[in-house]
Amino acid sequence: MKATWNGTTIAESDDIVTVEGNAYFPAAAVVPGVLKPSTLTSVCPWKGTAHYYSLDVGGAMNENAVWFYPEPKTAAAEIKDRVAFWKGVKVS
Repeated sequence: MKATWNGTTIAESDDIVTVEGNAYFPAAAVVPGVLKPSTLTSVCPWKGTAHYYSLDVGGAMNENAVWFYPEPKTAAAEIKDRVAFWKGVKVS
């Protein structure tokens, strides 16, 4: 699978875990340099606390478009060290 935004591939991998319709890519599959730290967090009752990154692709920013669970709950252990995308990022 491939994640693209603003005409640029930002992640590509055959090792995808799908949870609730979202494709979680290995963090190592993301193109170096496109992830920028964000302070946003959200809480899922069964996965835990999600943290976010913003995307910086060619100087264009997509705020909080990437999320991950640094310490997922046991029920979601399979998404540890993985990221998922939204906010206009095309996953195909």
